Amino acid sequence: MTSTFLRKSPNTTSEKVQTVQKGEKVVFEKGQDTNGWHFVSVSDRQVKGWIRKDTIGSASKVETIKQTPSETKLVPTTPAPIAEVSPAVKTLPVPEASPAPVVDEEVIRIETEEVSLNVRVVDGTNRSVKNLNQTHFEIYEDNLLQPVSSLTTVEVPIINALVIDNSRSLRSQLEKVIEAGKILVGKNRPQDESIIVRFVSKDKIEVVQDFTTNKSLLNNALDNLFVEGGQTAIIDAVYLAAKKVEQYQNSQKKDDFKLRALIVVSDGDDRGSTYQEQQLFELLRASNVQVYAVGFVSNLSKEADASGTNRQEKAKDFLTRLSQETGGKVYFPNSIDELPQIATDISGELRTQYLISYVPTNKERDGTFRKIKVLVAEGANKEKRIAITRTGRTSAPK
Repeated sequence: MTSTFLRKSPNTTSEKVQTVQKGEKVVFEKGQDTNGWHFVSVSDRQVKGWIRKDTIGSASKVETIKQTPSETKLVPTTPAPIAEVSPAVKTLPVPEASPAPVVDEEVIRIETEEVSLNVRVVDGTNRSVKNLNQTHFEIYEDNLLQPVSSLTTVEVPIINALVIDNSRSLRSQLEKVIEAGKILVGKNRPQDESIIVRFVSKDKIEVVQDFTTNKSLLNNALDNLFVEGGQTAIIDAVYLAAKKVEQYQNSQKKDDFKLRALIVVSDGDDRGSTYQEQQLFELLRASNVQVYAVGFVSNLSKEADASGTNRQEKAKDFLTRLSQETGGKVYFPNSIDELPQIATDISGELRTQYLISYVPTNKERDGTFRKIKVLVAEGANKEKRIAITRTGRTSAPK
């Protein structure tokens, strides 16, 4: 997430005035800094507020020509970005006909990397825990405690993809899968959008209904799913669907945040993908898409291969890692009759999440993987609480 907030007062819980994007021009207002915060203006000095100092990583050095307050011009003297802010500004005398005072200022361009996490919290019986606030959470990145910048429980629109295996291995389950898909679609709120993707082999990965809020179109697409032969390419299907969900209406503006998820229904047994597992997990680590997987693995072989594992174990491991790495959840139903309840559970899980943001203390932009761990304070009677979120992120490259 490459944005931060301008706030009314120097406090992370203060009212948000405006979102400030990476690369946006910010002007320091002199003499009003406080510990950990700058008082600044944006939008050509029309909007003012407080911004955290640790969100400013680098800036463009500028030369300011001052005429009247309404005729300030910025002339770059060196290419952006520059590693540090120069306090020196060159000023020209104000004409005697314009007695307005000269305002001392420094101009930077914001360079921040604020990370946002979708976090589910459950108790010891796996029930969702609600009504928590920022003080209940601790976020660690590579085992170092991070400063939490904001937390919200406001419901945001959901962008999701139903990614459904249409190979012959799911022939007997398809009717119930369609029924469960309709339950998920029925739970959509007015601003939620879904897409239906069917897949078989690497050359049969199809969007049968693109993103829409129209439930009738989505249900019709589900009714038109059909089974056919081919070498199952679940890795390719998840890769392409995750990329499509991540990119759809993704402005990177925090105010436009949408929860993004895949609901994958398959036996998890990949037979013919072009992409490798490593490529898929690299993509997921660099995105903010959760994966909910429903695995029908019972019909897969339990006979050990040369490596000592079997197809059923491999499929379960793959689907489990898909969900754990992204902060989602995996289900292995014993019967297709469990599908309606699973669909209801997934919808509920998506509705009961916390959006938590933090500013990484490690400012290096080296494209490396950073492990993330979220801890939650115990309940009133020492009730155990568990935070579930993605296992890490890939830092932005330079």
